[in-house]
Amino acid sequence: MSKLPVLKNISPMIPAGSDVEKSIAFYEQQLGFRTIHQEGNPITMAVVKRDSAEIFLLRNDDQHLAEGTTFRIQVDNIEQLYQEFQAKNGQIIHPNDELQTKPWGMKEFAVIDVAGVCITFYEPDN
Repeated sequence: MSKLPVLKNISPMIPAGSDVEKSIAFYEQQLGFRTIHQEGNPITMAVVKRDSAEIFLLRNDDQHLAEGTTFRIQVDNIEQLYQEFQAKNGQIIHPNDELQTKPWGMKEFAVIDVAGVCITFYEPDN
């Protein structure tokens, strides 16, 4: 009997702007990720990870591409994560998207990274 395929975590490849080192610093210092891989000198690609969330940061000078990129990360204990980010630097939380329960039943908030990418952290509101 064959097993059905199971999709696991998603690893987005996102534009990191022209200074990947600056993006790496943001993900490590502000969002609590750690760098698990990097390539190039200067760096052209890096992989950052926190728990099961893995993000590929790619050097890309197109500001419009970065500002048009958005993705979502599901979180357990979102209130604690929100407090962690506020304690580090409340400025990273998008002023129009602070922690709230949305009509579609998700507690969520968003941050904008140094390249302009929007990341929404969410947790089902049970």
